[in-house]
Amino acid sequence: MDLAANLENPSWVIVDTSYELSDKTAGYTMYQAEHIPGAVYAHPYDDLSGPPLTDRGRHPLPSPEKLTNVFSRLGISKQTQVVAYDNHGITAARLWWLLNYMGHDRVAVLDGGIDAWKNDGRNTLSGDETNDQLNFEGTPDRNMLVLRDEVMAQRLLVDSRNSARFLGDSSGADATAGHIKGAVNRPHSLNKDENLKLRDLDILRQEFSQLLGEVPSEEATFYCGSGVSACQSLLTMAHIGMKPGKLYVGSWSEWSQFDDLPKENGPSH
Repeated sequence: MDLAANLENPSWVIVDTSYELSDKTAGYTMYQAEHIPGAVYAHPYDDLSGPPLTDRGRHPLPSPEKLTNVFSRLGISKQTQVVAYDNHGITAARLWWLLNYMGHDRVAVLDGGIDAWKNDGRNTLSGDETNDQLNFEGTPDRNMLVLRDEVMAQRLLVDSRNSARFLGDSSGADATAGHIKGAVNRPHSLNKDENLKLRDLDILRQEFSQLLGEVPSEEATFYCGSGVSACQSLLTMAHIGMKPGKLYVGSWSEWSQFDDLPKENGPSH
């Protein structure tokens, strides 16, 4: 799929989801400074998160009504091919997951993000761009989702945060440090190289196969800090030909708020 060859394609929509956790306004500022021609902006917090509905995490799952309104505003319909990108190789996967969750599978993520685009010598534009509003139609797929009271019944829990947060050496922005009892750790950063491009596909297939063991890929449940970076691991699974696992959107930012939920520190047992 060649994005550069389809910049003028009316059935394609390009979405910039750049974001900085430390500054919620930074991603939009970066988009205004330079973005891929034709790209519109979707804010990972304001657009791709919503008031608590199924969870109380830091980036709650939006309601179907909100997602329908956001995707309509972005100019997405049933026939639209969406290409998402970002600045860190993380938040575009959240948009990919949300679109699939709402039944729209014509969505891809630009490998390497905007830096890869610029490193290839491609042009960027500044300012704001918008698309004509269309009527997005979609229905959420409940099978892609795991809620708080379902977590401990999952066959395999995979924590996509870095090892320091998994081990309990750092709490980050969360209430307490540690991880969900019984979870194993595979940081999402292992999926990408230093240029934020996916690593060799055969190696990734081998690593995920080892991670999953006898558990079918679609029965594994992934979580992270707030239900964003875990989407990158689910995207990687899809890209290497595996059925993606499920997402616990509330993730550790929700789980850590409740004293009665089982937690642990240290390596996997």
